[in-house]
Amino acid sequence: MKPITVLLAEDHMIVREGFRKVFEMEEGIQVVGEAKDGRQAVALAKKLRPAVVLMDIAMPLLNGLEATRQVLKAMPVTKVLILSAHGDDAYVKSATKSGAVGFLLKQSSAHEVCRAIREVHQGGRFFSPSISRRLDQLDRLDPRSPDHRGAFSRKSVRLTSREMEVLQLIAEGKANKETAAELGISIKTVEKHREKVMGKLNVHDTAGLTRYAISAGIIESSVQLTIV
Repeated sequence: MKPITVLLAEDHMIVREGFRKVFEMEEGIQVVGEAKDGRQAVALAKKLRPAVVLMDIAMPLLNGLEATRQVLKAMPVTKVLILSAHGDDAYVKSATKSGAVGFLLKQSSAHEVCRAIREVHQGGRFFSPSISRRLDQLDRLDPRSPDHRGAFSRKSVRLTSREMEVLQLIAEGKANKETAAELGISIKTVEKHREKVMGKLNVHDTAGLTRYAISAGIIESSVQLTIV
């Protein structure tokens, strides 16, 4: 039987090395590539076509949520498991809306991660136990009740992939010039994207964009930000 091919997308080398060693000892799971940022994850996924992508949320250049959307747009059969240090409702909702079929906390055991990979590869879904219990509680609530409606409440706004990239870089403290250089576009184009994002979100300053990016799971709250 062919092994389950896995792409590791995680910006911390020591974490990637840890997962690689775990999978090397696990029969039936094979790491075929490693990515240190979201853009590299998308490029490698298209090239290697792994069965499963283990995707961190907070990565430079392109966050794991947008990378997930781009991977699944190109390869709908690929399964994406989100990996995060935070299991807040907003992060879980954003992950599932992006198309991920599972959400693992970084403190998960090696056994749990391997089990998750096998389950999603077989067509199932997998969430860390604490998240799964919370989702089960929500399912038992009356969908008309305030608790259920408010559990994952956040205004739904559709941003393009480029607007998401610009938003992430702005929220990470990048100036327009730096953002333009990073994305290979003009400063004027960055300014236009920034204006459109602010209009769609009804936000009028960088601090507001940063708060939205954190609440939407585009960047993690632990990231050190420079508000300008």
